[in-house]
Amino acid sequence: MEYSHSDTELIKQPIGYWSWAAYKAVVTRIRAALAGIGTTQPQWWVLAQVARADTPKTREEVSRLLQNYLETGPETMESEIDTTIAQGWITEDTDGHLALTTRGRAFYDKAAALQDELWTERHAGVSDEEYLTTLKVLQRFIHNTGGKAWHH
Repeated sequence: MEYSHSDTELIKQPIGYWSWAAYKAVVTRIRAALAGIGTTQPQWWVLAQVARADTPKTREEVSRLLQNYLETGPETMESEIDTTIAQGWITEDTDGHLALTTRGRAFYDKAAALQDELWTERHAGVSDEEYLTTLKVLQRFIHNTGGKAWHH
């Protein structure tokens, strides 16, 4: 890969631009790949939360957790949960607990395999050490500017 600038010039480049460009490239790639198998990124989040839960989560718990991911918002998350139910991937009981259907498990497995492929694609040529450093640096920028990440 050829970098855009020399190391001396890169040090003076704006983090805001490069973090935005990285966000846009990564999210665009993920969303296009998921669309290719018939789902959206928020629907994937719902499937993953339900599939990976140790105990069944309620609609409210899933919606509350995910509504701030990429500023999705509560209305969008409710709609995306409704879509996963309409697709037959998830059921909702009378207490609001969500569960994967057999069809949902098969689709989750397919989407999870795709996410693994995308992870490998993104991380090509990036060591775990470099990745860890990158995340810590980005979190330091958030902290230094008084920002909040989803987990704060």
